[in-house]
Amino acid sequence: MNDPWLGLQHAVDHEISLLSAALLVAKDEYPTLACSDYERRVDEYASRLSAELPLNATDTQRLSRLNAFLFEELGFAGDERNYFDPRNSYLNEVLDRRLGNPISLAIVQITLAQRLGLPLEGVSFPGHFLVRMPLDDGIVVLDPFHRGRTLDLPELRRRARSELSARDIDDQRLAHLLEPASHRAIVARMLRNLRLGYVENDAWDKALRCTDRLVTLDPFDIVEWRERGNLYLKLGHHRAAREDFKRYLALAPQAEDADRVMSQLIVCTTQAGRLH
Repeated sequence: MNDPWLGLQHAVDHEISLLSAALLVAKDEYPTLACSDYERRVDEYASRLSAELPLNATDTQRLSRLNAFLFEELGFAGDERNYFDPRNSYLNEVLDRRLGNPISLAIVQITLAQRLGLPLEGVSFPGHFLVRMPLDDGIVVLDPFHRGRTLDLPELRRRARSELSARDIDDQRLAHLLEPASHRAIVARMLRNLRLGYVENDAWDKALRCTDRLVTLDPFDIVEWRERGNLYLKLGHHRAAREDFKRYLALAPQAEDADRVMSQLIVCTTQAGRLH
C-alpha cells in the first residue's frame, strides 16, 4: 500500500508504531523529513538505557531510570511558555528542541518504555494526556508534561473534576477515565491538538490538512466529516464542504446539530451552483 495513511487506517491497532505515526504527522509539515534519522536517535537512547540497567531490575526501577534519563539527563520538558506552538506536536521538533506537549512527550516516553519491555500505556485523560503502567498492586499514573511526575488519586480526581466541571468523580468513573488509549486514538488526539493550534491562529489550510488525516485515519469518526466540511467552508471550497456535510448527515441523520448542518449544506449547494 503506497499511501502510509491508508496503511494506518487498515492497520491492526497494536501494529501501529506511535513513533512512526507521529513522524508521519510531522512529514506533512516537513516533506523532506528523514524519519529514519529520528527513529535511530530514539533507538540510541534505548540502547544507552538498556546498557545501564541491571538484568534483574524491576519494572519500577526501569521506569524510574527511564524518567531520570529522559527528563533529567536529556532535559525533555513540557513547553509551558508556548503550549500551542505547532512544533510541540511535530516529533522531529520535539526531539530536536526537547520541548513538547503532553502527548508528544508521552509518545517518546512510551516508545522508550517499549524498548525496555515496560508496559507503559497512553491515557487520554481530560485536559492533559497522561501515561500509566500496571503494577502488581494496581497502576502508576505519570504526567509526561511535568517531567514524568507520579500522580496520586486525589490529584487525578481534582484534575478530572476541573476539566469535566463535575462535583465528584467516583472510583468507577475515574477508572474509566484512566483506561489505556488505543494507538489510533493517540495519533488522532495528536492531530486534534495540532488542529486546535492552527485554528487559534486562523491557519485554516493547515487545520484542514489535520482534519483530512483524521478522516483517513478513522472514516467512521462521524464528527470529523462535519469538521472537515466546516473547514472547507472557511476556505470557500463549497463543493467539497457539501460532500462532507452530506456524508455527515447520511451517517448521523438524528444528530443534535442535523438542522444546522442541513442549513450549511443548502448554502454550499447554492454557492457551488453559482460556480458553474
